[in-house]
Formats: sequence, C-alpha cells, structure tokens
Amino acid sequence: MRILVTGGAGYIGAHVVRLLVERGDEVVIADDLVTGDAARVPGIRMLAVDLASLESIGVLAQSLREEQIDAVLHFAARKQVGESVERPAWYYQQNVGGLANLLLAMEEAGVTRLVFSSSAAVYGAASGSAISEDAPTAPANPYGGTKLAGEQLVGDAGAAFGLSAVSLRYFNVAGAGWPELADRARLNLVPMVFERIDAGLPPLIFGDDYDTPDGTCVRDYVHVLDVAQAHLTAVDHTVSGRGDHEVFNIGTGEGTSVRRVVEAILELAGSSLVPEVVERRAGDAAVVVASAAKIQHRLGWRASYDLDDIVRSAWDAHVAAGVAR
Repeated sequence: MRILVTGGAGYIGAHVVRLLVERGDEVVIADDLVTGDAARVPGIRMLAVDLASLESIGVLAQSLREEQIDAVLHFAARKQVGESVERPAWYYQQNVGGLANLLLAMEEAGVTRLVFSSSAAVYGAASGSAISEDAPTAPANPYGGTKLAGEQLVGDAGAAFGLSAVSLRYFNVAGAGWPELADRARLNLVPMVFERIDAGLPPLIFGDDYDTPDGTCVRDYVHVLDVAQAHLTAVDHTVSGRGDHEVFNIGTGEGTSVRRVVEAILELAGSSLVPEVVERRAGDAAVVVASAAKIQHRLGWRASYDLDDIVRSAWDAHVAAGVAR
C-alpha cells in the first residue's frame, strides 16, 4: 500500500511510519516540522507543507496523484489545550481548516481512504471506568472542539464523495517503541515527571482527594506502539469508495492512578524524591477510562502492553537521550 502520513515526523506519527515501513508499505510524509522532527524518520520522502494554508490543497493533490497514494493517515494538528484556550480561532483554523484542505485535495485526487487522529478530549468532562463511543461528546476546551468538528467533517465527506474513514479517539498515550522516537514534549504526565526528576524536584500530583482508591485521578494509559498498531489495523479496514465513517476508542480499558504512575517512575529511576500534592486542576475528572470493546469486536485490535512496559520504555528512552547529549 502507498500511504501519505500527515504529521509523520511527530511522536505518534513517527511510530506509525516505522511500522508501515517495516511491513513493506511505501510512505510519504507531509509535515511542516513545527513540532515534528525529521530526524525521527530518516530516509522517508518528506513533503514540507502547512496544511492550514490554501496553497496546500494543490500541493497535496499533486503529490497524492504523483505518488499514487492509496490512503491517508492524518495526524497533523496543534494539540496544546492551554494554547487552544488562548487562541481558539487559530486552533480551529489550524486543525479543522487543515483537515478541510486535506479532504479537498483527496477529493480532487480521487483518494478515498482515511484514518483521522482524534482524541478522548471530545468527551469533555465525561467521567467513568468504561467510556464508550456513544457517550455524550461535550469538549471542555477548543482543542477538543476541533477534534469533534474534525470527526463531523470526516463523516460528511464520507457521505459526499465516497470516503471510507476511521476516527481514532486516543486516551493517554505514553511510552516509546524506540528510544529515538520518544515523546520529548513536556505536555503529558510521564515526560513531565522526568523533567522534575532531572531538575531534582518532586513530581507534582494535582489533588489527592478524588473519589478513587488512592485519592488521585485515574486514567487509561496506552502504549504508543499499541496506538500505532491500531492505525495499521484501521487503515486496512477502510475500503476505497465505501462512503462510511467509524469511530473507535483507543485505550486499554484499565485505569491507573496518577500516584501509581509517578511512584512507578520514581522506583525505576532509583529516585528518593517524594511526590508533592498540590491543588486540583480545574476540570479534571476523577476517573477517565476507555471502553475498548468496540474496536476489539469490530477490528480485532486490543492493547498488548501494560503500565510497566510503558514506564520502562519511556525511561529507557529518556536515559538514552541523556547519554546521547
């Protein structure tokens, strides 16, 4: 299969690219490299393009035709919640506008297979130990709003020009498949704890008075390799011209408390630091865990890695990066 991966130089995208190449697919990446890193994907043809610009439509359509692309995996997006609150209109322009431009290019080039990178942020403040795809969607921030709008746009495109699409709602992605592909952004719990350890500071826990076994928030942590494999499974499920759109959660279906994650990292790091509990963050639900039953039943995908695998792979990659520096 010949596949275009937008945002393929990013954390999750690069893992997907590597798995695609390993199984023999031909891959082209479209990435503006604002947050991506070309060093993650050496030897892969790179199309430098800003999907949010109108000029990208023609550039993408030409590339789709010339490369004889069969399917598109769309990761390219802005994803900082705080930034989305500060710049909501820009976030919609970037995320929804970029997707719209991609869909216009796909329609022009006659490419009708797509996997869209969505997010559990579409559920907003939803709380529970088995959040399913039919749970109410009420995003709590503009970032989540752009992902929900993206899903709606993908569904409309499917009906309009025969797009066969899958939207994947990730829960908490962590870990590393290979050290050089690790998550370097300090936006998620695991790299944030690493940053505190490196600085000799206690990791922070935002609230320990939730209605959970140890009082800290419970989340569904899924290994990035499992997430990447889900994309391969999803794209194989699409059929050109079918005109359908399916939505699936990507998670383990098991919850882990923030305290347990932090303590697992500290133990692995051999650190004597003691986590510091600070005030709750506004909007944090007590328990947010996916129901992964739908994708297991429909596509046969299920997570293969557990929390120990996630923490070990992330820490090994962090150590390797420190040695490299």
